[in-house]
Parts: sequence; C-alpha cells; structure tokens
Amino acid sequence: MKKHNFSAGPCILPQEVFKEASQAILDFNNSGLSILEISHRSADFVSVMEEAQSLALELLGLQDKGYKALFLQGGASMQFLMVAYNLLEKKAAYLNTGTWSSKAIKEAKLFGGVVEVASSKDKNFNYIPKSYSIPEDIDYFHCTSNNTIFGTQMKEFPATSKPLVCDMSSDIFSREMDFSKFDIIYAGAQKNMGPAGTTLVIVKEDVLGKVSREIPSMMDYSTHISKDSMFNTPAVYAVYVSMLTLRWIKSKGGIKAMEELNNKKAELLYSEVDRNPLFKGFAAKEDRSPMNATFNLVDESHKDVFDKMWKDAGVNGLNGHRSVGGYRASMYNALPLESVQVVVDCMKELERKK
Repeated sequence: MKKHNFSAGPCILPQEVFKEASQAILDFNNSGLSILEISHRSADFVSVMEEAQSLALELLGLQDKGYKALFLQGGASMQFLMVAYNLLEKKAAYLNTGTWSSKAIKEAKLFGGVVEVASSKDKNFNYIPKSYSIPEDIDYFHCTSNNTIFGTQMKEFPATSKPLVCDMSSDIFSREMDFSKFDIIYAGAQKNMGPAGTTLVIVKEDVLGKVSREIPSMMDYSTHISKDSMFNTPAVYAVYVSMLTLRWIKSKGGIKAMEELNNKKAELLYSEVDRNPLFKGFAAKEDRSPMNATFNLVDESHKDVFDKMWKDAGVNGLNGHRSVGGYRASMYNALPLESVQVVVDCMKELERKK
C-alpha cells in the first residue's frame, strides 16, 4: 500500500514522475541504456539538462531577464559557502529565522563581516521577524523563505537596493511571487522538485564578478554558467527527475495551480489544529508555512495513542524535528489533499476517544 508521505525531505514526488523515472532506469528514450549509465555528454542528456534549465526559468517567470539556471551538487549547504565566495567582499546582512540560516551565517563569516539584522531565536524560531532595517553598506542581503524545521514562512520580502539572495529549498515552485526581485535563488531538489543529489541555483549574471578574491573553479558560479552545469559530471538522475517534476508542474497549471492546492491543504490541516482542543500550533499564525505545518499535543500522554492511529492509517513522516518535538506535516506540491484529510481524520478520532 502506498503511504501518505509527509516526510520533510527527501519527500513525496508525483506518481506520474515515479513511473516515468522508473522506466528510464531500465531503458531511457528507447536507447537500450539506463538513465543511470548514459553519458552526461550524450545528446540525450544534454537535452534533459537544457529542458530542466529552461523549465525552471519559465515557471519562475525569469526567461530573457538576465538569469541562468544551474543544477549543481553539494545541496543547499554548499550554497551557504558559494554565495559568500562569489558575493561577499566586505560585509553582508543576514536574517536569522532558523537552523539553515544560522548555518549560512556561519559559513559567510569565513569570508567577511556579517550583520545579523534580526533573529527569532528568542522564541525557538517560531516566528518571522518583521521590523528590521537593512544596512546600505553591504554586499548583499540573505534570507530563508521557508523554515522546514520550525514551520514558518516569509510572506513578504524586504525592499533593498542591494542584491537579494534567498534559500528557497523547501518552498520553491509552491507559490507565486515576483522572482525577479531576487538576484540569487537556491534550492535543494529533495523537497519540492526531485530526489536528493542536485541543487537548483538561479543566478542573475550581472551580480557576479564584483569580488576581488580569486574563486576556486568549482566554487565560481561563472564557471558553471560557462559550462552549462557540466563543469563536472552532474547528478544525471536527479536532474532528470527534477526535469520530469518541472514538466508535471507546468502540465498542472504552473505555480499558480500549485499555490491554490497548497493553500487548500494548509487550510484543512491548520483549521483542525486550531479547532481541536487536543492540539496546538507551534508557529505564529501569521507566519505559518503551507509547506511544513508544525503542531504539538496539548497533553503528551496522548502521544502513544495518536502515533499508533496515524501510523495504522498509512501515514509516514509525521514526527516533528527534535528541535520542536510534536508533529510536522510537510505538504509539498505532490501531496494530495486526500492525504491531509487522513491526518485530520486521525486528529478528530483522537478527540472522540478522549
């Protein structure tokens, strides 16, 4: 039985994508070869890479606007380093909203000064800071759009004349916005786009070439742009599955359609969290993430019973991160509304039993 997968990542992908990707493992494009063994220099894979890059820019509305789409390796964690390597000359500003932005700050400090403009650490990152100012004497401003662990999401982004960099690993392609306000967007594939192994980086070319340091070839965005993400052997299968997922998003109506469904799923679950006296939400209501809903039991004595209920119902990956405890329902693009209803039904059933 296929389970209802609420894992935070690696996570659920569309069933149509799984089917096509599994066939490609046996025989890719009727070539007599598996996608796992074809050359990354072959015409078949070059067309995959080109389509994946083109679809990423198209879905984000960034075609013909001076941006390049790269599929790199090392996860979002490598981007903590690469962003600073390529952009940080003297000082950068960071908004600290959780574990991943904290790690990005740590890496940036290796290259120059870092101004932490605001932090929500005082309340275990359960909210997004609102009132902060961005200095003018910085090289760039960095933020994390969605916080997987704590279940918060930035609803608005600050206006700044400086380059804007955003880690969108856990909500990329999930909601409409003006992506042209960002100069660099990066996202690990394993949450909303594909399997672990590749990272999408969207770079506005004119933001590069401003630092005086010599950048190692592998760390230089310009290197990867000039080689079309083929400077080293790319993660062939991860890029292929990401391409299939981007195709799927486009076929379903693009980001607008994804956002509409994601909002329905979030409304269904959060409404039950707020209604049911046995549960309480973790994140501040105005900052709740549609991608990662975090909530706790009011009385932990119900935990064993509730855990058995949702596991028996075929639900997977609902346990919260150790930093928060309780539960985390990751509701990425491919998760159907019906799966959320299963969790809500378990919550209601627990209430009836108590």
